[in-house]
Amino acid sequence: MKDNDKFVGDKVKSILKNFINGILTIVPIILVIYVIYKTFIFLDGLLGNTLRPYLREDYIPGFGLLTTIVLITLLGWMSTKYVTGKIIRLIDRLLEKIPVVKTIYSVIKDTVQSFLGDKKSFSKVALVVIPGTEMRSLGFITSDQLEEFYSPLKDHVAIYIPQSFQVAGFTFLIPKEQVEIIDVKPEDAMKFVLSGGMTSSSKQKGKNS
Repeated sequence: MKDNDKFVGDKVKSILKNFINGILTIVPIILVIYVIYKTFIFLDGLLGNTLRPYLREDYIPGFGLLTTIVLITLLGWMSTKYVTGKIIRLIDRLLEKIPVVKTIYSVIKDTVQSFLGDKKSFSKVALVVIPGTEMRSLGFITSDQLEEFYSPLKDHVAIYIPQSFQVAGFTFLIPKEQVEIIDVKPEDAMKFVLSGGMTSSSKQKGKNS
């Protein structure tokens, strides 16, 4: 009887272990596919919802996304030309002068340029000492020229410190001598912070296996 109970218990443990392994394997794949699908639907709908009534049965999923990419590329090319470039710069200056609109526009413009522009933010990973402790926090230097914002801060840098397990964070203005730049890829640092440090342990397991 005891042997039978032990056999059943082992089977239950084995099934439970396989179930957990299935979750660990399948859930990340499903979530990635879901995010990609939702992103595709959103981007395709930017122009797709406008084109669909005209094309009707001839509309192919993805055509709206392709049209968006072509238009963005075309506008990028036009911005390098003399006449169209001047028009685009005129619109840019106009948006920067309209109350309320200029604030929203400048935030969006600076954010996009920080990721895709020549001077990318989040390219330098830094360790910041938490005052009064020996603890350190991982962050990203977003600006090292704060004197343009406020002259007394010329010896400070702006550091964005993301929070774990969520898309949020804090911006701190810290004296340059209290900031240590470390040789870590920004992508790896971001994954490390957002995962609560778990990515480092998973890499270590991969090396040991």
